[in-house]
Amino acid sequence: MPEMKRTVKDSVFTYLFSDPHYARELYLYLHPEDTAVTEEDCKLVTIQNILSDGQYNDLGLQVRDILLILAEAQSTFSPNLPIRVLLYLAREYKRYIDEHKLRLYSTKAVTLPRAELYMIYSGNKKDVPDVLRLSDLCGGEGGAEVIVKVLRGGDNSIVGQYVAFCKIADEQRALYGLTKEAIQETIRICLERGILVPFLTAKREEVVDIMEMLFSQEEVWELDRQEIAREARQEGHKEGRQEGRKEGRKEGIDLIGELMRRLEPMGRISELIAATADSAKLSALAKEFGLKS
Repeated sequence: MPEMKRTVKDSVFTYLFSDPHYARELYLYLHPEDTAVTEEDCKLVTIQNILSDGQYNDLGLQVRDILLILAEAQSTFSPNLPIRVLLYLAREYKRYIDEHKLRLYSTKAVTLPRAELYMIYSGNKKDVPDVLRLSDLCGGEGGAEVIVKVLRGGDNSIVGQYVAFCKIADEQRALYGLTKEAIQETIRICLERGILVPFLTAKREEVVDIMEMLFSQEEVWELDRQEIAREARQEGHKEGRQEGRKEGRKEGIDLIGELMRRLEPMGRISELIAATADSAKLSALAKEFGLKS
């Protein structure tokens, strides 16, 4: 198995598919007809995490010069994925244009790799659609469209095994919390059930390190959420005293909760924390999302 390089922001998803062997398996899962494809044909492209400084699950895979696959793994569904993918795609097309020195203002048409966009979903939400469209977030069709296909696994393919790994990890986390025991049990059960066996056998220590890092990040996020809730309660009580109405407390908490729901998938929780102590910032965030402050 080729040596895989890991960075501090890797998730199990990005680390798995940074291996050319598994990158090829992913491509063959999507295009089983192209049996002639080789590992050398599958080039990983680095997607810069442009919306958040946190952990990311984004993968870019260029196959020859004809196809660009962008995929994101999610266990918590966000309908805003087409927006993020649009921004990723623009960045990757610019990279391709610069790399091949294409002249966009030439009278000759340039040729770009065809884009295929996917979300690998490992959560339990039942009503996640099979296709996500940018137009659904824009009030209807316009001059641009982004279509993201949702992959759910459910088989023994590389995608199915990754989804199964995530579900087992969620189950063990529910039993043991954010602990090393949950991680070790996840790996033990996966090996027992024949899930990602070569990968987990060869890279067990690295996977444990990655999952421990993810658990540590989740603990930080949980502390952030608790702090936001505490400050929201304080803000609500303050508004209630100032206005002399119980409704003020409820509206303040409801606003913070709604902003948390919208900002967390975008990696903007720090803005909300700052806004809870600054009414002007809170009003600006509310206005950004069309909410009553």
